[in-house]
Amino acid sequence: MTQVIAVAVITVLAVISPGADFAMTVRNSYLYGRTAGLLAAVGISLGVLVHVAYTMLGVGLLVTRSPALFTAMKLVGAMYLVYVGIRTFTARTRLDIDLSDRTGLSPWQSLRTGFLTNALNPKTMLFVVSTYAQVVTAGTPVARQIGYGLFMSVAHLAWFSLAALFFSNETLRARMLRRQAVLNRVIGSVLVGLGVALALTPSA
Repeated sequence: MTQVIAVAVITVLAVISPGADFAMTVRNSYLYGRTAGLLAAVGISLGVLVHVAYTMLGVGLLVTRSPALFTAMKLVGAMYLVYVGIRTFTARTRLDIDLSDRTGLSPWQSLRTGFLTNALNPKTMLFVVSTYAQVVTAGTPVARQIGYGLFMSVAHLAWFSLAALFFSNETLRARMLRRQAVLNRVIGSVLVGLGVALALTPSA
């Protein structure tokens, strides 16, 4: 149960932390409408599954063939969470969103922009790898590992779909962005705490 809670908390914080996925969803929704934003959200959720697939293969091999290397990876992952937490807490600038291109997007283009933004996003890669390194052990069933990945994907879909609904309404856009500084401090504090706690948790 502790592992499930850790995955849920880290995933939610990673999802709502402003970044490239958020910027792309806002851009599509604000410029091209609700459908473009929702399709970008679907693409993002599919991109997450790419990270989950290669992470499951890599972490599984390390657990079974190199426990020492896996432990080192676990510690690096925990330190990464602390690092991201500190960076997020101290972030002072607002998210930069390009709103200059108004040429329009087809449904396929909307889906593709979301997918590529996430699949090529090193932030998502590091979060997925770090999370799996903290919660996967030699005894973790494959079905549960797949469940973790599906939860990550669905969480991204839910959050960015919500963002698409908000940002396709222009009157709500400014209100959400004004809360970004407070959100950064909350997310940063929790990530630092999680990183420290997970680093001190035995791998077995």
